[in-house]
Amino acid sequence: MITIVDYGMGNLQSVRNGFARMGYRTFVTDKPEEIKKARGIILPGVGAFGQAVKNLKEKGLGEAVKTRAREGVFLLGICLGLQLLLDKSQEGLDLKSGGLELIPGEVIKFRGKLKIPHMGWNQLKPIKGDPLLKGIKKGDYFYFVHSYYAVPQDNSAILASSEYGRDFAAVIKGAPFIYGVQFHPEKSSRAGLKILENFGELVYNGSHTSH
Repeated sequence: MITIVDYGMGNLQSVRNGFARMGYRTFVTDKPEEIKKARGIILPGVGAFGQAVKNLKEKGLGEAVKTRAREGVFLLGICLGLQLLLDKSQEGLDLKSGGLELIPGEVIKFRGKLKIPHMGWNQLKPIKGDPLLKGIKKGDYFYFVHSYYAVPQDNSAILASSEYGRDFAAVIKGAPFIYGVQFHPEKSSRAGLKILENFGELVYNGSHTSH
């Protein structure tokens, strides 16, 4: 089953509802031992990076997610969940917080005269093909709410971008089956639900190195 990690900072029910609409059951847990049995993992997130890292560490959830992801289980980070996949963030430095270090890179703040947070519907610009983006077209709209964005060390990790003052990574991928989306697919109408459906198909029909 697809397991949603509950570390106290995510729209768990809306994510569950999105998967349910596409025919996939999900399981919400805050127990590391349950995550270690997961077939697919969702790391949602709304709020501050530093607090999220603190919450993940306190219950051992972060280590469980890292272990399972490195074993080859499909992982999808949503919004803050995407940012947590990287090494570090400019947000929450007072907590000396490091990310999960599953995708090399850092998270930085939007600069300039932009209104922060970036909130609303923005178009996606796919850069390379991937099963997660099956059926997604250039110009499809997705719903974003964020003040920071991911900068992977290697640009080849970026599957799709969007624009807010500058191009930024909207969908990223790390090895072996680690994905992150900066937008909220569960709030992004047809296109967002298609992303959730694609992830479900990957979990149940994709290749795993470990079950």
